[in-house]
Order: sequence, then structure tokens, then C-alpha cells
Amino acid sequence: MKTVYLIGSLRNPGIRQLATDIRSAGFDVFDDWHAAGEKADDCWMEYERMRGRTYKQALEGYAAEHTFLYDLKHLIRADLCVLALPAGKSSHLEFGYFLGQGRPGFIYMPTEPERWDVMVKFATGVASSWMELLDLLHSPYDKGHGPTSLCWQHIL
Repeated sequence: MKTVYLIGSLRNPGIRQLATDIRSAGFDVFDDWHAAGEKADDCWMEYERMRGRTYKQALEGYAAEHTFLYDLKHLIRADLCVLALPAGKSSHLEFGYFLGQGRPGFIYMPTEPERWDVMVKFATGVASSWMELLDLLHSPYDKGHGPTSLCWQHIL
């Protein structure tokens, strides 16, 4: 069974249903990060500021290190990932890290974004519906196949 690391926003209530749907399709899904709740980052910031720490100092603390290593462990063990939009900076950094390892990552955007971004082409595939995402998850996604492979051929 392939493991999917589901990337998204703590504030996206659709994450839990998407995870359930992916599980129902026969995948192991890591979405445990969502259990922290939509205010997790805000609470961490408030706590660290109460201690008189700057953002940079807080990043060196035990809480940040623990959270980072927890997510990284599961990013490393996953076979593929799905970035569910809308999502914030952390989500996009995780997605970029995953793709940078040469592994398949898909973007799920059930609604068209207000602002278009051509760098979405780094993704192995983009889905705008559940059925499209399901097809992508079950498709062969070898290295060098996907939207970016054509681009690289023209540059190199």
C-alpha cells in the first residue's frame, strides 16, 4: 500500500474529508498534523512571544524542532504527496522539498485560484476534481514523466 503525505493548511476543514477519501481509494494517508487544530501555529507564536522570543529564536526552540522533525519523518517515508489548496507557505515548502527529492507530488485545487502561478508546473500533476486526483494517484508516475519533463527537454 502506497503512503500519501497530505499537505495543506491547518485552517482547511476539507483536509479531513480528503484524507478519508484517499484512504477509501486504498492508500495509507499521513494527515496527523491536522490534529493540532487550526490555531496551532497561532498558539505557538503567542507562547514564544510571551517568553520574549523572536520568530528566529523560536525556530531554534524544542517545540519548533519537534514539529519540524515529526513532519519531516513522515515526508521522508511517504511514497507520494498531495498538496491540497488553498494552503500557506509551510505547505508549499513541504511540497517543494518533496518534489526536490525526485518524488511524485500532485496539487489538488478544487476551485480555480484567484491568482494563477505558472510554477505549478513543477507538480507531477494537477487535479481540479476528486476523480482527476484519483486518476493521478493511480497513474504511473515515474521520474521524468509529468508536466515538467517536457519543459526540461527544451531547456537542456
